[in-house]
Amino acid sequence: MCMSLAEAKKRIEQLTREIDHHRKLYHVHDAPEISDEAYDSLFRELESLEQEFPVLKTKTSPTLRVGDEPREAFRKVRHATRQWSFDDVFDLTELRAWDERLKRLLEKEVSQGQISNSPASPAGRQFPISNIEYVAELKIDGLKIVLTYENGVFVQGAPRGNREIGEEVTENVRTIGTIPLALEKPYDVTVVGEAWLSKDELTRINAERKKMGEPLFANPRNAAAGSIRQLDSRITAKRRLS
Repeated sequence: MCMSLAEAKKRIEQLTREIDHHRKLYHVHDAPEISDEAYDSLFRELESLEQEFPVLKTKTSPTLRVGDEPREAFRKVRHATRQWSFDDVFDLTELRAWDERLKRLLEKEVSQGQISNSPASPAGRQFPISNIEYVAELKIDGLKIVLTYENGVFVQGAPRGNREIGEEVTENVRTIGTIPLALEKPYDVTVVGEAWLSKDELTRINAERKKMGEPLFANPRNAAAGSIRQLDSRITAKRRLS
């Protein structure tokens, strides 16, 4: 059944309110009320309606946002470069469409001389972009962290935030044993990765929270985000993040 413009406008406004509500619970309060699948369903319905009725897409649409604003309890820091996130695909049709977009982009950059596809290139051989191959790996679902090193020393850690500005959580990041506090060489470099928590550690933490009468974390990603955003880094240190 086709929607009228008025019906679509009403539904888009409803979806926007629901998505904003759940986004704030998830990203700001670390207390989601619905599953990731349910949230994705709302988000994709909004995307579909905005594609069908582009005149109804507003500048404040949730589909234009990634992450959320930093909380006032933390000092705000500006990232050296704008931070992005992965797009989801849910079937082979969407995956093939992504592959085609990527190849068109590469062909454009080759034609403009932005990248090389000649025998003198680092690969040492020329190949048609249509034959490009991929290496795939599982993605650990955690909280994106941007690490800054100056002269080889770790000086700042911050989540993605609103892409340009994040929360300065350096002391919390320092408690993660897998993150080097000093590099082998004095590089000035920005490193991006995921702070994550194992399922076994989530079980242990939730058992302790249950004894204390505290609300349980919904999933490892939720627990990792809550741990990184602790004002007391001693609590973060007890959470065994990786």
